Amino acid sequence: VQLQASGGGLVRAGGSLRLSCAASGRTFSHYVMGWLRQAPGKEREFVAAIDWGGTTTSYGDSVKGRFTISRDNAKNTLYLQMNSLKPEDTAVYFCAADRFRVYTTAAYWGQGTLVNVSS
Repeated sequence: VQLQASGGGLVRAGGSLRLSCAASGRTFSHYVMGWLRQAPGKEREFVAAIDWGGTTTSYGDSVKGRFTISRDNAKNTLYLQMNSLKPEDTAVYFCAADRFRVYTTAAYWGQGTLVNVSS
């Protein structure tokens, strides 16, 4: 499956952004989807994941209550709504897909989109 993330940019602390990830090549609804991020000099961090049907979600502790993951299987698209952004959210965000689980690893990755949160 091919993944194309978009929607990153520069935003002030407290602001919001919505990331999108367009999937192609395989049946989107067959994959668990997720978002991970990596800041300069830091390890890859799990952000959020969502199951095949969109009914079960999970979040990293640092984003709980601020970020919301969702998917539209009819549009083959994954989303990440990010609210109350903080400077420490600055990172390259990657969408990922796997038949069974997305955490800090996954079978398929997109190219990443940069989110830069200024203080």
